[in-house]
Amino acid sequence: MYLLVIFLPLCSSISIGFFGRLIGFYGSSYISTICLFLSFIISSLIFFEVSLNGHIVYIELTSWIISDDINIKWNFLFDNLTSLMLIIVTFISMLVHLYTLEYMKLDPHFQRFVSFLGIFTFFMLILVTSGNLLQLFVGWEGVGLASYLLINFWFTRLAANKAALKALIVNRIGDLGVLFAILLLLQVFDGTLDFIIIFSLVPLINEFFIYLFAYQLHYVSFISFFLIIGAIGKSAQLGLHTWLPDAMEGPTPVSALIHAATMVTAGVFLIIRFSPLIEFSQLMLNFLTVIGAFTAFFAAFTGIFQHDIKKVIAYSTCSQLGYMIFCCGLSHYNISLFHLFNHAFFKALLFLSAGSIIHCINDEQDMRRMGSLLSFLPITYSVMLIGSLALTGFPFLTGFYSKDVILEITCLFRNSNLSSFFGIVACWLGILAAFFTSFYSFRLLYLTFFNNVNISRKFAQVTSESSYLTILVLSLLAFCSMFIGYFFKEFFLGLGTDCWINSIFIWPKNHYFLESEFLDTKYKWFPFIFTSLGFFLATFLNVSNLKFLLNLKFFHFFFFLINKKWFFDFIFNRIFVYPLLTFGYLISYKNLDRGFLELIGPFGLSFLTKKVANFFIFLQTGQITHYICYISISLFFLFFYCICLPSYISQLFIIFFITIFYIL
Repeated sequence: MYLLVIFLPLCSSISIGFFGRLIGFYGSSYISTICLFLSFIISSLIFFEVSLNGHIVYIELTSWIISDDINIKWNFLFDNLTSLMLIIVTFISMLVHLYTLEYMKLDPHFQRFVSFLGIFTFFMLILVTSGNLLQLFVGWEGVGLASYLLINFWFTRLAANKAALKALIVNRIGDLGVLFAILLLLQVFDGTLDFIIIFSLVPLINEFFIYLFAYQLHYVSFISFFLIIGAIGKSAQLGLHTWLPDAMEGPTPVSALIHAATMVTAGVFLIIRFSPLIEFSQLMLNFLTVIGAFTAFFAAFTGIFQHDIKKVIAYSTCSQLGYMIFCCGLSHYNISLFHLFNHAFFKALLFLSAGSIIHCINDEQDMRRMGSLLSFLPITYSVMLIGSLALTGFPFLTGFYSKDVILEITCLFRNSNLSSFFGIVACWLGILAAFFTSFYSFRLLYLTFFNNVNISRKFAQVTSESSYLTILVLSLLAFCSMFIGYFFKEFFLGLGTDCWINSIFIWPKNHYFLESEFLDTKYKWFPFIFTSLGFFLATFLNVSNLKFLLNLKFFHFFFFLINKKWFFDFIFNRIFVYPLLTFGYLISYKNLDRGFLELIGPFGLSFLTKKVANFFIFLQTGQITHYICYISISLFFLFFYCICLPSYISQLFIIFFITIFYIL
């Protein structure tokens, strides 16, 4: 049963990929839906046995790498963290597959798309169930490959090609960090990468240091740093976030799958999985806090002036991932996991609702060309309103139970004697991010559903609600976005729960959850007040005519800077991309590949052979006097060479050989 949940999506992907043309649309639909539904059912049973009954299952299949002291096996670890991630991945993947049946039914390459979705889900399940870091890295690279295939699904579009390559290349930086962490762990733990062994021995290496020149580096901090670099790349944190908005070039189900439950949450999962190691490095915890807080603020701030409906939601994903990361930096991994769990449902709801809107108005994604869709798409508006309210942390919806707790933890640093500068920074940046999140969420609703209609009459006459299957998927996600946070809050945050004892490690000195429950009431109102301010500001700007502000030079430059995403892409291109391309063309390609290597390689060898042949042709004159001259000169040099040799035997042998040669 435990292995079946992993390999069912793989079987679905292989069967549809190889035999999709034979079984057709309906056969592919039945196979993919049944396999994902069975995976979800099995995941629910695993969750019941592992999380609710307190059993941890460890399955060892076979040896993988045995070399000297290195012994790595194919093993699977099903603990509380894994069982919860299985629920998220299989449930969201199942709903995305159902949604795809209607959304992509007219695409001629439907079978290929469903096959890619299956392989994506399979690699994500490998990632979350792996029992060692190298096996996790296989799933890590697999979801990167599958994301490239899915983003580039419409490969005839240049924008899709560029977005897929950008996602693949930027993620390679983070993958390099994970690879370095693997090498360091192999060195310090004598050839093993099993989580159970590593986490049990971490206190023994707490006093190990690396000496680099005149600096003393903590070994645990060094390993944690590379793991965090991997999480920054995969979870699109500030600096390596540029690939995430461009990944919207793929079909909308791809966006929902990448952003809600699979690829971008892999970095957060890696941090939570390695909490028994990262918790020993206060420096890296502070680094996580700073990176996550600035990402949450930056992404929310950038999203307020985006016009593509999918890019607005993509920046909200980046912002929410920042919340999860800096919550891990504050050593509250269970709260971060709770927000990851809640975020999967309302973010999938937002993306799939956006896809329903785009599909109904002839694939238009610019919100400025929408408007007044409330009368055409009332059900889609209802579910999107629920998703937006859950995203902003509206009281008693799913996002409220995790997002507010994160901000209360940060307000605790603001309000207590805890002298943590990074906690105070996270507090203010997190609250400002909540303000901007509310602003762009309601701006999206106003531009899409309430403003004057901007779609052409031709498309307005045929605009109608999506099919019953799409409405069913959106309704299920809307139900989860309303109630799942309430149902699971005691499971994640209850003071009596023991679910995370064997999966997450937190130093007792870093556990401030109980204190946050008794935080001063005025600080508990901070998130709601700033969220309400964002709503009122978006409403005020929508109903009033304040376009004259855009004529002011300061605001014009400011809005231009935000709209261009703070020129991160431009700066990276100027500093890294263009110099590397120039070096590759002028040095590597022209001087090394086409120059040095060709001269000593095939071109040089053929040129030398031709020159030697021409030289011998030049010597072949046909006159005996020339040949006597050549023989005389050759005998002179050979005789001189033999005289200089120290061994008489070799001299006699060479003279004898030359004599016989000339006689013949």
